[in-house]
Amino acid sequence: MGGAPGEDPIDRSEHRLMEWERRTGALVDVLREKRLINTDELRRGIEAIPADEYRRLGYYERWSSSLEALLVEKELLTTQEIGRRATVVGERWG
Repeated sequence: MGGAPGEDPIDRSEHRLMEWERRTGALVDVLREKRLINTDELRRGIEAIPADEYRRLGYYERWSSSLEALLVEKELLTTQEIGRRATVVGERWG
């Protein structure tokens, strides 16, 4: 898990972020700036992801999963609201 040695080598090559990854990073930045979340909460959410799912998800997918859990936990959004918005965005992006 985070910080623990894994079976696969770390890919240290530079790569372009996908649009959703940039947006996830921007959302984290805005929520931190507004003091709605902090780094420790984001980390706690990532560490709460079940081990098999954690291994399956990529870096920004873990952030996204943690963000969703935090937004619901803090009653800022519901799971249904997030799902509806994700559907709209998915349709727009194809």
